[in-house]
Amino acid sequence: MALEDAKSEVDLAFTKTARRGLAYENAFGGATSFLRRRYTKDLSGVDLAITGVPFDQAVTHRTGTRFGPRAVREASALQPFDPPYGWGYSPLEEFDIVDYGDVAFDYAKVSDFPDTLTAHIREILAAGAGSLTLGGDHYITFPILKAYAEKFGPISLLHFDAHSDTWVDDDFSRIDHGTMFYKAIKSGIVDPATSVQVGIRTHNDDFMGVNIIDAREVHEAGAAEVVRKIKGIIGDRPTYLTFDIDCLDPAFAPGTGTPVWGGLASWQVAAILRDLAGINLVGGDVVEVSPAYDTTGATAIAGAHVAHELICLYGWTRRKG
Repeated sequence: MALEDAKSEVDLAFTKTARRGLAYENAFGGATSFLRRRYTKDLSGVDLAITGVPFDQAVTHRTGTRFGPRAVREASALQPFDPPYGWGYSPLEEFDIVDYGDVAFDYAKVSDFPDTLTAHIREILAAGAGSLTLGGDHYITFPILKAYAEKFGPISLLHFDAHSDTWVDDDFSRIDHGTMFYKAIKSGIVDPATSVQVGIRTHNDDFMGVNIIDAREVHEAGAAEVVRKIKGIIGDRPTYLTFDIDCLDPAFAPGTGTPVWGGLASWQVAAILRDLAGINLVGGDVVEVSPAYDTTGATAIAGAHVAHELICLYGWTRRKG
């Protein structure tokens, strides 16, 4: 859509028929689908489906991430006007990307939630699309990974976070955002030897065999060395990237439930994500944005930028394949 045509169009999330192209609409108006992509439940021919999971009933501290998907979508309205900087191509123009809306679940039946989410992602993957999920607390990655493992087998996890989320918990009926990767590894759906956690800066006695690049190593080694190390570990294996917004230092992302000082700066994350081009990314998520704790909106903006970079990474994989 050309800029001059946008004057007669409103609410592109509903009125735009094409699934490709940049979106020229007032950032302060219109329906806030992610990057102004079309809202639809039709996955025919879709390359990537963005979906929201407004769930925060697994947190150990502050709630509020149920409002994360809405905030990240709103923040993304600042970004769909131009191709993303530094990538050399325009994924919104090359690929069929839609906003698939939010998963529906009964908030009063928390025990039913994991299977509901797995089924939701399974539908997307069965249609031949990848998923980009906006959370929600970090527990949601566990049910998502179950659907991915059904399709790809044990998956490599590339995990950006202040916390490893591999604390011991052998009660698989518990729904906890600090133990789900312990359970994912124990379940055999994540291969720890080819998985990497980046930005870690909280203690854990046992990282379950996952390769750790802690925050200090990122600061001291630099983005290029971090990327070299990550690529050497995951190789060309199908990789799922999960980004907890508290990987960023609270100076850049205060709106989260468990902030930890000493984290990554936004420029470091941008450099790492862009240099990861070439990995075999099959899906991803951005989680733990809790907008109530950040009156500036900076945390949601960071989340939207990370999600946009994941689209670029996913598109790069599709271009190769």
